[in-house]
Amino acid sequence: MKIKSKDFRVPSGENVKLDNWPTNVKPICKSKKHYKKLLEEHVDSLSSLQRLHYASGHYSLLLIFQAMDAAGKDGAIRHVMSGVNPQGCEVFSFKQPSTEELKHDFLWRSNRRLPERGRIGIFNRSYYEEVLIVRVHPEILRSQGLPEELINEKYIWEERYHFIVELEDHLYRNGTRIIKFFLHLSNEEQKKRFLDRIDEPEKNWKFSLSDVHERKYWKHYMKAYEECMSATNTGHSPWYIVPADDKDNARLIVSQIVVDTLSALKMAYPKTTEKRREELETIRKQLAE
Repeated sequence: MKIKSKDFRVPSGENVKLDNWPTNVKPICKSKKHYKKLLEEHVDSLSSLQRLHYASGHYSLLLIFQAMDAAGKDGAIRHVMSGVNPQGCEVFSFKQPSTEELKHDFLWRSNRRLPERGRIGIFNRSYYEEVLIVRVHPEILRSQGLPEELINEKYIWEERYHFIVELEDHLYRNGTRIIKFFLHLSNEEQKKRFLDRIDEPEKNWKFSLSDVHERKYWKHYMKAYEECMSATNTGHSPWYIVPADDKDNARLIVSQIVVDTLSALKMAYPKTTEKRREELETIRKQLAE
């Protein structure tokens, strides 16, 4: 199976219905050996493109990963970015907001972590949590310290979608390219992975009772994701829905999308000026002495 990034990209203007998007597709690789070889090729390509991206310094790249628990966000980030120079890449995981973060607008804490030009930023969860988990659990909204007149659940989600789209448009116009991944995991596969976390001692630390509690809200989360992606999917900042029941497939799809996105940018290594060439020749002579 040849990976075509566009097959997983949400078309502009589409009203997302997750039941129409598969959580599993035909295996891309014939064997584990084939998978490792293809992933290595993707990682090598990404490493070369990242060096060019860093040297060019005109764009920044932001990768956003959203998913239900156990969908494989951590593993995808770890495997896909394994060949990237740590100096040119930063990963941030956004968990429950701190007291300081709750004193600011909902975009503040993520805005502080946006990547510089020439760098890659990775958000493991992001500002989208504010229209996902907060929407599923509106009691969180009421604990955020907003003025009472601004807490209108009939309008606040549409307002937040609007603010997010405006932010991403602003970032695009200032050189940031954004790729948004939703790792699409089935309810059945999540259950299987939770059971694995119980059965395998080295995975026990990954599991908590709250994970099981959130499964009760599965349909609510699916609806929240559908409405969120429908409202915030744009030509400049697209959503990609990646089938996540097969971890190997998901990692290959994610890596191909990142490689394709970077390859499409107009990047080049800085040209050496005549003055710089003269300096280098002077240095060459000094080293030859």
